[in-house]
Amino acid sequence: MKLGTLAAHYGIPQQRAHDALDDTRVLAGILRASLREAARLDLPLPLVACPPRAESQFTPKPPKTRCAYRNPGRLTPGGPLQQGMKVAITGETAHARAELVGRAVAAGLNMMTSVSRHTSVLVTNEPASGSAKARRAVAEGVPVIDEHTFLRLLADVRPGTAHEATAVTVAPVAEPEAEPVVRTVELAPTTTSAVPAPVPVPEVAALPTAALGAPVPAPRRPVPSVGTSDKPLAGRRVLVLGGVHADAAAARTRIVELGGSAAINLSASVTDVVLLEGGPGDRRMSRIAALELPVHDLHWLTAPTVTAPAAAALRPQEPHVMPRGGVIDLPMPHGRPAPEWYVTAGWAPQADYEIDVVAFLLDEDEQVTFDEDFIFYGAPEHPAGTVRLLTGGPAEQTIALNLASLPPATRKVVVAAAIDGTAAFGTVGAIQIGAAPGSSGAPLARATLDAATTERTMLLAEIYRRGPVWRLRAVGQGYDQGLDALARGYGVDIAD
Repeated sequence: MKLGTLAAHYGIPQQRAHDALDDTRVLAGILRASLREAARLDLPLPLVACPPRAESQFTPKPPKTRCAYRNPGRLTPGGPLQQGMKVAITGETAHARAELVGRAVAAGLNMMTSVSRHTSVLVTNEPASGSAKARRAVAEGVPVIDEHTFLRLLADVRPGTAHEATAVTVAPVAEPEAEPVVRTVELAPTTTSAVPAPVPVPEVAALPTAALGAPVPAPRRPVPSVGTSDKPLAGRRVLVLGGVHADAAAARTRIVELGGSAAINLSASVTDVVLLEGGPGDRRMSRIAALELPVHDLHWLTAPTVTAPAAAALRPQEPHVMPRGGVIDLPMPHGRPAPEWYVTAGWAPQADYEIDVVAFLLDEDEQVTFDEDFIFYGAPEHPAGTVRLLTGGPAEQTIALNLASLPPATRKVVVAAAIDGTAAFGTVGAIQIGAAPGSSGAPLARATLDAATTERTMLLAEIYRRGPVWRLRAVGQGYDQGLDALARGYGVDIAD
């Protein structure tokens, strides 16, 4: 029966249908009428006794306190709790949840709202309840204890190891006389089912640092002369149209080898176009013709010849082109807070599925220290405002980072992308990332990540601390699992 039907039957006036307050008043009237009717007929109603105490979703929650200690691992059978252990609670408890959380935080434990492979222990009085946390604990082999045991262990929490704090003040770096050198690392094969693991970081040269009070400049790059033999495409931005993914990826790789930047979408910065099979039928060809951009076939990449810089209208400062695995030092002015960096990911527009860019703030153990260190579409801003997710349209999203304000325990920020549904990044094609100091600044560095096949999640970039400086690495590492598995690998679980 609809609520209005029952109200009419029992003579309860309905003043504002579907209004929460009025619906509650009508329901109360229907209950009173039902009780009177049941008493007149001497019929028992199927009433259910209320539990002694139910945890309300409106119960005030204590403010989340960032744990100052590293996670020492899982609770051993019969062993003590140790500061920094990640603890989750599920199900009904005799003590108020806020009280349990407050006492645990005061003892130095890290209280989490989800269970992952990094969880030290799950507290529950109903281990067979089938809750999402209980199921995850079983799947990950996380120890489970009851509330009474947890309270007993809280009386003797052993000291933990504090997070290593790293200063963010950057010493001045002399501007190099030549173009900065970026070294690369060998990454594992793109597709894997393993949990993300740190990749050894090479030694790199620094990009130039701005003087005090001056804007952060782009890397100095000499304007290429026509016919340069080693890097003939230096300063060029080349768009590849047509071809299957493997052929287009090979063409973009060749462009980078020749010193150029591989474009993903047609923009004002594109200087040349390479056509593969099917490329002449691309809908962007009319715009390319109107712009009078040079159009080449695949053979052009064997021994490219370029027009004079004046005819191509090259910009005086071009972003530094990073290969997959390339690493650079992020320049920062000395003596003042570091600028807010914008790491932008772009791809060709997709009609059948969406791509989401996310970020993880990780400590020295490659873990999030609490759930809010996961930035995604459902929580687009860190509580401290230091990391934000910005959407620039269906084919571009940005992670904004205030490096000077990141918590001292944060050693790395991982920027990743995930596809909603069952599609894979091999269908998307190349993804381009760029790093710029501020929202209006030109990118200092750019990389094209083009090795995807069956992956549903992709690590795009890492911004990490090495001593007193921050570095950027273009990753391009993919995984076949969805975003939920990627998040669990870093210590946070996405609610079902």
